[in-house]
Amino acid sequence: MAQTGKADHDSPAHAARQRRGAQAYHAGLSAEEAVLRRYLAAGYVDLEQRWRGPGGEIDLIFLAPENAGAEEIVFVEVKASKTHGRAADHLKPAQLTRLCASAEAYLGTREAGLLTPMRLDVALVDGTGVIEVLENILM
Repeated sequence: MAQTGKADHDSPAHAARQRRGAQAYHAGLSAEEAVLRRYLAAGYVDLEQRWRGPGGEIDLIFLAPENAGAEEIVFVEVKASKTHGRAADHLKPAQLTRLCASAEAYLGTREAGLLTPMRLDVALVDGTGVIEVLENILM
């Protein structure tokens, strides 16, 4: 039988890749849910989950608890892996650029626009579910 150049979608290797992909997807959703609960418990207001902007998806967007009456929007990128270090390694400069473009687009929907106080946090979730939040990573 002649080869067509297409991957064999019925192969065990393909099935294993699909399983790993599905596991990673569900682990990511679980990590996002855990981070969401942590921010809510700290008094943040959930504004958006998996918001899509021109640069891509922002995992979580919150309104920070009131401090001195200023509205602050908090964008959270969630990264999950076996260790916090490995999770941090998954955040690349190009992704940060895309996140900033999407955050800018989101701020354009707010009354104060780009003058809205904001910060970008990264929440690292390790294989045991421990969350480490790096606040305001752009500063």
